[in-house]
Amino acid sequence: MIAARPAGATMRYRLLDTTRAYALQLDVHDAELTELAARHVTYYLRWLEETGTEWPTLSSAAQRALHLAGIANVRAALEWCFGPDGNTQLGIRLATATAPVFLSMSLLTECHRWAAQAILALDNSTHGGPDEMRLQAASGVSLMFTRGGQDAARAALNRSFAIAEERGNALDQLQVLGPLQMFHLRTGGFRTALSYAERCSVIAGTIKDSVSTTLAHSLMGISLHLNGEHGRARTALEEALRYGPRSDRTTTNYLGFDGRILADAILARTLWLQGYPDRAVERALLTVKDAETLDHPLTLSIALVWAVSVLVWVGDFDRAEEHINRLFSCAELHSLRPYLTVGRGFQGELAIRRGDAESGVRSLQRVLQDLHAAPYELLTTPLSIALVQGFAATGRFAEALALINETIRSVEANGDLCYMPELLRGKANLVRVTKPGADDEAELYLRRSLEMSRGHGARGWE
Repeated sequence: MIAARPAGATMRYRLLDTTRAYALQLDVHDAELTELAARHVTYYLRWLEETGTEWPTLSSAAQRALHLAGIANVRAALEWCFGPDGNTQLGIRLATATAPVFLSMSLLTECHRWAAQAILALDNSTHGGPDEMRLQAASGVSLMFTRGGQDAARAALNRSFAIAEERGNALDQLQVLGPLQMFHLRTGGFRTALSYAERCSVIAGTIKDSVSTTLAHSLMGISLHLNGEHGRARTALEEALRYGPRSDRTTTNYLGFDGRILADAILARTLWLQGYPDRAVERALLTVKDAETLDHPLTLSIALVWAVSVLVWVGDFDRAEEHINRLFSCAELHSLRPYLTVGRGFQGELAIRRGDAESGVRSLQRVLQDLHAAPYELLTTPLSIALVQGFAATGRFAEALALINETIRSVEANGDLCYMPELLRGKANLVRVTKPGADDEAELYLRRSLEMSRGHGARGWE
């Protein structure tokens, strides 16, 4: 009648196929079916509440395999809850418990689908409570990574943080501040992102928890890096990594990716900027390998993007192209649209650097238009620098000068100052070409570039 199979430390019980087929043919009263469905939901809700915290610590598909059958049951339970004869109140609780599991598995589209369904089902008894806080955060994170910085993602994250502040729980606030900081990084609000990172650090200091501390250091590190404060960034990033390889795995529950991988990836870039190209490449490639072992597509995409930036900086175009192709495979399979667009941008930059400037310019113009529309501004400055180089290589100096001036204004306004030395150097070259006899002006920009590079500790730009 029933097959019993061991699954790790537990036993799984399944009807034999013949028994199952017979049971499905039985004429069961609707009321009894409803009761059975509700009991099924309750069972898997309890299962998620007991095992949900384990998911981010399962670093491979093999380790997660024991739980995958359970997830299939959870999906069926969610379908019933939000169906015509379901129980939406149970569905809200189940969607809340499932959201961090979907995030830890990079099932972002599915995460958003059920979080959105549950949010629509909220009533006066659940509005403004812990379930809404977690559902809004999950909805915002999943939207942010699949569709870019849309207003819906911003609204969801802001709503979640407002509830967290009202509840006054420090850990809740920290878990929403992380996604908010990433949202503003991705939409080009680098100074705003730094302020959120600083708030994370303050709150983490009140919580005696290494995971929270690691998260705060990771977020501070990337903000300082983009702000051009490479010495402080390196200190923060190395501090984030100090607790060991698995200390912050639970950040996938609410941040959507592994925080340690982000810290490693940004540390690789920081090392290049500080004048250690060999160490930077070694760190970037090792970070990609570490991300692969997690079997978490979003985390791997993040590692690949930042690794490509380092490989382009050192001129290893063949390996950069290899990693771009891997990024395409990963991002396309898991509907990570912003990462597909960034991958096309890197392809355009490689085309320019390899001498096919016309093709590279066309590609980058389309990519930048798409990224601005998303908006996804985290890498638009370096891609704009590449487009400036493409314009110059094709003799379109007026367009190059207009774009570099526009990009400098954007950097000054938004705060990704780490690229300013390279922008000033590029402007010096354009002034020298487009303004005969303007050597003094060009030299002024070069001096400013050198001064800023030294102030940032960016020997790579020097």
